[in-house]
Amino acid sequence: MNTTDCIFCKIIAGEIPADKVYEDEHTLAFLDIMPINPGHTLVIPKNHHENIFTLPQETLGHMMKTIKKISMAIKESLHIENINLGMNNGKIAGQVVFHAHVHVMPRIENDGHILWHGKPYGAGESAKIAEQLKKAL
Repeated sequence: MNTTDCIFCKIIAGEIPADKVYEDEHTLAFLDIMPINPGHTLVIPKNHHENIFTLPQETLGHMMKTIKKISMAIKESLHIENINLGMNNGKIAGQVVFHAHVHVMPRIENDGHILWHGKPYGAGESAKIAEQLKKAL
């Protein structure tokens, strides 16, 4: 993707307005325009990276520091004790904007949002998957 077509790059450049809540040299945090609950914030790197696979480790580290700050601000200012962090990586995983971003989502009791449903591994399947992952590391 050309970064001139990226909506988040346009927000960083000030070409598109956003309700910014935090900015530093490496990251920007702004309110999601379709929040699951008030305070739902997106944290993005200022440099364009498509997703977790292209995001440099150092940049991810800067993002995590900002995510912690945003989470604490939500807890202190909105009096919310529960937060989900979410990052969709790739179209099948639900990524819509192809600029790496993490959702910091305040959760309120009985807010109507549910988490994904897991299913157990078949016999011997978890050990096989664990071995494949270990080899890749």
